[in-house]
Amino acid sequence: MKTAILTLAALLAASPALAQTTVQSCDRQVTFDAPPQAAIANDINLIEMMLVLGLTDHMVGYTGVSGWVKLDAEIAAGVEELPELSSHYPSREVLIGADADFYFAGWNYGMRVGGEVTPETLAPFGIQVYELTESCIHIGDKDPASIADLYNDLRNLAAIFNVPERAEALIAGYQAELATFLETLPALDHAPRVFVYDSGEDVPFTAGRYAMPNALIEAAGGVNILDDIEGSWTTVGWEAVVERNPEVIVIIDYGEVSAEDKQAFIATHPAFAEIDAVRNNRFVVLDYVEATPGPRNIRAVMTLAEAFRGE
Repeated sequence: MKTAILTLAALLAASPALAQTTVQSCDRQVTFDAPPQAAIANDINLIEMMLVLGLTDHMVGYTGVSGWVKLDAEIAAGVEELPELSSHYPSREVLIGADADFYFAGWNYGMRVGGEVTPETLAPFGIQVYELTESCIHIGDKDPASIADLYNDLRNLAAIFNVPERAEALIAGYQAELATFLETLPALDHAPRVFVYDSGEDVPFTAGRYAMPNALIEAAGGVNILDDIEGSWTTVGWEAVVERNPEVIVIIDYGEVSAEDKQAFIATHPAFAEIDAVRNNRFVVLDYVEATPGPRNIRAVMTLAEAFRGE
């Protein structure tokens, strides 16, 4: 009996080390001794990642939604028991005041380089941070945006909260759903040239090679006319857009200016009259939550794939 007690004690002493999980977060390795119990996610797409993994019981709130977009019915139902702690990026005081132990955010998705809320500034208060993979380009080198970025975040979140099987089931389902759908579509005779229009009239805010729409367009069979831009979400001159003559224009729907108004601006502006997409009225709309990294990227690829084929 004494031997059994000693063996059990040894196992219990060893269990904290066995329970530790280490994940790669941009240029950092972050170790978690146990699943967070007071998590906060910033931005609607990151919140939805938490939802699809069934992690709301580990959350104490969310931030960064109502200042830019509205929760749709599906996401609103998933977080109805949780408060929005800040309508825009949260301050450090907001996160500390909520007794948070985990912050899921990204660079330009709740954190700014050199800002008051970063992994380094939150660490002294016991708040660990996992950074959105797509956003890592803002602090270092990274491969161009890919659907794999989404899968990487789901796997890392699931590892942090000790539910790895949930991520694997989701990813397998997403991959099968997308592959099956694409197989039903006719082949493209060429990869259509695509421009992403987020906002802006003097200069357009758009997606370079490190922003998720670049990956969505590629997965759907097209090519982003700005895939050579070494940036994520960025601005370019209208001259470059006209010169590269997109065949399809993707409009990101969010903010105070409606998708209809954005389309009307481009469609009626004399300078854009000879763009193929304008001449042929080939516009497609993606919601913000579809165009930024998150579970609805799969649906976005399907929407684009149909639009590229004129369906």
